[in-house]
Amino acid sequence: MKKLKIKVITNAKRNAVVEGEGTLKVYVNAPPVDGKANKVVAEVLAEHFKVRKSNVKILRGEKSKEKVIAIDM
Repeated sequence: MKKLKIKVITNAKRNAVVEGEGTLKVYVNAPPVDGKANKVVAEVLAEHFKVRKSNVKILRGEKSKEKVIAIDM
């Protein structure tokens, strides 16, 4: 299991993962309403790391832009 700190940027033009200094920035085109952005974050990270969406879990920061994610490789 790999733990990552990410920063989520919502309402972006397109979904993307950008590696920065010490954290990943995850751009999602979903709004931060009713968990829609979190769902898209899981999809984008799963695609980026080539794992199933069910292998991506939010450990901390469910309602924050700063999140800690666990990925089962």
